[in-house]
Amino acid sequence: MPQGRRKVPFSAKQKKLQLQAKRHKKQGLLEHQSDDSERSRDQPRVQKINQQPTTAAGKSNRYALQFFKETNEEIQQRKEQARQAIVPVTEEELEIDIDNYFLPELDFPKRPLWDYEMTKEEIDLQENRYFREYLAGIEKQFPLKDLSYFELNLETWRQLWRVIEMSDIILIIVDIRFSALMFPPSLYKFVVEDLKKEMILVLNKIDLAPAELVVAWKYYFLSKFPSIHILTFTSVPGYNLHGNVESKMNAKRKARMRMSFEGAQKLQELCDKIVGSEVDLSSWKKKIIEEKSKEYDNEELEVEQSTEITSIDTSYHKHQKFRDGVLTIGCIGQPNVGKSSLMNAIIGKKVVSVSKTPGHTKHFQTIFLTPTVKVCDCPGLVFPSKVPKVLQVLMGSFPIAQLREPYTSVKYIAERIDLVKLLHLQHPNDDEEWSSMDICDGWAKKRGFLTARAARLDSYRAANHLLRLALDGKICLCLRPAGYSTKIEHWKTHPEIQEVLWIQAKNKSEESQLRGNIESDEDESDSCRSSGDSGETDSGEDSDESDVESTGDFSSASTNKFAALGEVE
Repeated sequence: MPQGRRKVPFSAKQKKLQLQAKRHKKQGLLEHQSDDSERSRDQPRVQKINQQPTTAAGKSNRYALQFFKETNEEIQQRKEQARQAIVPVTEEELEIDIDNYFLPELDFPKRPLWDYEMTKEEIDLQENRYFREYLAGIEKQFPLKDLSYFELNLETWRQLWRVIEMSDIILIIVDIRFSALMFPPSLYKFVVEDLKKEMILVLNKIDLAPAELVVAWKYYFLSKFPSIHILTFTSVPGYNLHGNVESKMNAKRKARMRMSFEGAQKLQELCDKIVGSEVDLSSWKKKIIEEKSKEYDNEELEVEQSTEITSIDTSYHKHQKFRDGVLTIGCIGQPNVGKSSLMNAIIGKKVVSVSKTPGHTKHFQTIFLTPTVKVCDCPGLVFPSKVPKVLQVLMGSFPIAQLREPYTSVKYIAERIDLVKLLHLQHPNDDEEWSSMDICDGWAKKRGFLTARAARLDSYRAANHLLRLALDGKICLCLRPAGYSTKIEHWKTHPEIQEVLWIQAKNKSEESQLRGNIESDEDESDSCRSSGDSGETDSGEDSDESDVESTGDFSSASTNKFAALGEVE
């Protein structure tokens, strides 16, 4: 050090940030330079989700989700918006179009060309260089604040590449409530047009939507993507629920671990039509018939032991169609669309771990459904799009536990569903005007959510709780395809309504009744239910936060959702 120069204090926090930046650079992440020097000193630009503690054994964070992090100024601005009065939106504003969220310029990263003469190190170096250039290109075209949070981890994209390479049929799975926000057209173009492979779009969780909306979404996608096959599915048909819902209005609704016969049969028939005589799928058909004839009266048979799962790394694979007479089906989709639950429902027992946490499945898994049918479960991937963060939270692609500001997401729900009437809230300040912050405070007061030290209303915990109820389907918001309101009568009388009800395993009268049947907490009788947009409650995963009960049938014929909800009281 030169003489006469004093040492500059260097805090432990600065050292930690320096080490984080060094790790990010080493892992091939894009470095982001900011003009705001204060922000760059206070916090890193990349936020890691589901980060695991590092160990000397290896890369324990290899498949951790990573997103760009918000600034403190952005968080404060959203909190101010959450204090503004809620203005209900019109019915037309519930309609969405896929073209508004997935622009042609927003492509997803694809594996660079390689050959067997290249070493593994050369391929890794090439892929890291390509991914850095891909991220740099995205940032040049679009300001990061205008884009959704998408996957920044190269290792996770490698899982997708591997599944696409080895699969004969690609199943892309979406949640029926937000289906247009979860289907990237670039993936369809790559699989169907470039690779000439078959793609099946699975509209999952149809138990959460009325039958006419399911049919409308099906024909919306067929009009946009004519070469795609569409399948409607639910892992929670009527017979997969505990208790008799007809006789017990507040019956606990938990999913049984057994096959969803209707959805599995439709998938088998569709795959049989695609492969023709090239693969023998008779064993799959036989399995469905045998499962359907089983008796499930014994509660101990509902959850079976997990089978052994074979994990395969991201090696390099030349695709051979129907290799060794086996049909390989790859399952792709964003987090929380129900890929693992779908696989369990098709197989008839728990073979894949299920969690509500995005990124729970960290590497793809292969499972033999029958000796001639193999299924691959790919980790949930968030594709680049212009989907706003509030919708990504409700979709489940961004973890609620990682939210620094949940109030704007609550506001989005409250603008489309009258939460004040549904939750029977009392204004914390005895005012007539409600904001999303007031709704959170009112729910905290009703539920007894208080801070530990000062015993004040814990609005943050209340907001998180409301968002989890929305994610589970207990507060159910279903978006609609463009033009839905002008053709609502057409969809209500469509002939495919009965097929949807058959897959849901309920008839028309049962659908109307189940719309008003919600789980109830043992010590809580507060009602909390959405409008007639929802079909049933949870999508099949157990929740320890059940606190809602039946308040009657909300499936009113009124075109105004808030007027329909007002009839309940």
